[in-house]
Amino acid sequence: MLIKTIVLAAYALMIVGIGILGMRRTRSFADFFLGGRAVGPWMTAFTYAAAYFSAVLFIGFAGKIGWGFGYSGLWIAVGNALVGVLGVWWLLGNRVRRVSVEYDAHTMPEFLEKRYGSRAFKLFAAVCIFVFFIPYSAAVFMGLSYLFQSHFGMSFPVALLVMGAFTAFYMVLGGYKSMAMIDVVFGMIMVVGVGILLGYTLHAGGGLGGITAGLATHDPRLTGWVGPGGAWPLFCLVFLTSVAPFGMPQLVQKFYAIKSARAIRIGMVASTVLALFICGTAYFCGATTRLFLSPEVTPAAFEAGQPVFDRLMPELLANVVPESLSVLILLLILSASMSTLAALVLISSATVVKDFYAGFVRRDPSDRTLTLLMRCGSVLFVVVSVLLAARRFETIVAILGISWGAIGSVFLGPFLWGLFTRWANTVGAVGSAFVGLGTCIVLYARGHQSPEAGTLGMIVSLVSAPVFSAVAQLFKRTEAHPRARA
Repeated sequence: MLIKTIVLAAYALMIVGIGILGMRRTRSFADFFLGGRAVGPWMTAFTYAAAYFSAVLFIGFAGKIGWGFGYSGLWIAVGNALVGVLGVWWLLGNRVRRVSVEYDAHTMPEFLEKRYGSRAFKLFAAVCIFVFFIPYSAAVFMGLSYLFQSHFGMSFPVALLVMGAFTAFYMVLGGYKSMAMIDVVFGMIMVVGVGILLGYTLHAGGGLGGITAGLATHDPRLTGWVGPGGAWPLFCLVFLTSVAPFGMPQLVQKFYAIKSARAIRIGMVASTVLALFICGTAYFCGATTRLFLSPEVTPAAFEAGQPVFDRLMPELLANVVPESLSVLILLLILSASMSTLAALVLISSATVVKDFYAGFVRRDPSDRTLTLLMRCGSVLFVVVSVLLAARRFETIVAILGISWGAIGSVFLGPFLWGLFTRWANTVGAVGSAFVGLGTCIVLYARGHQSPEAGTLGMIVSLVSAPVFSAVAQLFKRTEAHPRARA
């Protein structure tokens, strides 16, 4: 326990030191939010991967998906790496970088306003980001708090309070510059931690053959192409977590800040390899929870004989990894989560300050005012997220599913069609955002699982944008030619 405390204290001091260094280099809003648009490929690769994966992956998803789907959960890792990372960098990276400079857009709502000429749509987009990023951040805080419960014996409220205070302090310092610098360190910690986790899991299970045989004994489907959870739920999980990044503001924002097309090519390869290794290890280890955990051996992970999914991975980590190395696993998950939280806090505070305040309350505020308000907005967002996390309404997977599903349903259609075509219009963008989000929310309210509701909402958003745009163009031509209408 003493060693863990010392290592965590050193880790915290390192983050504070880098944060102070970033603060000294932050002289404008562009520096605070975009790192001056001069962030290199390795920083961007690490910050993208670290923002993509967090305690939500290692605590919530790996445990629940691994328990329910076995090896077939690895399809999610493949989809995340090849679609959510490689596909996003390849298709969006350079185009987003150029368009953000062309439109002088700092945020997703700003891009949508300038692309479609609608201030009302900008306001709607900003509200959606703030509202649906709060539960996402709450899910990350929950995962970290469960982890600290397992490793330090802290109560959930105390762990939550500590993580919230530290995140708020860290973000107030240097913004994106601090985050990018720290994410390089975070990424290295994640690679080492994931390697240790994979090695000790294989060792504890008697190698890949022993683990596979053990899972087959429990249920042969756990080692099949499609696990016990079923093909449709698995498809929804793959689609939700792999396609949503094409419209997730906290991930797209990384390309606003990268400095060149060459940096994108380098970062694309690096981030894909990182994603495949990190995500693949998480889901593989999640599948082994069936072998290492049971109500008799790890009662803390079960209630009335049934698994508590958000507690599976913390208990697995505590039982598989030796005490002497468990602090590295703690740092692995803490690093991934801190980066994700930083990205969410940065984007959410920007929607309040840049999109709402500067867009509707006071036009053209000073650069200094914007930067100060960004810091205040960061604290506000953390406080609201921590308060929601304290309620623990749902499992981490359910919370993330509705957050990603809702954001993807709002932005996928308007953003992608607006980015790649000239004919997508305001009617198509607004209509697809409302119909996509409405589909997601209605399905979830009617009892559908959040990954399914989110997947269908995203598909509706993508399909309806060109349809609404075409109908609007048809009506416009009809109005312009009354004889054709007659």
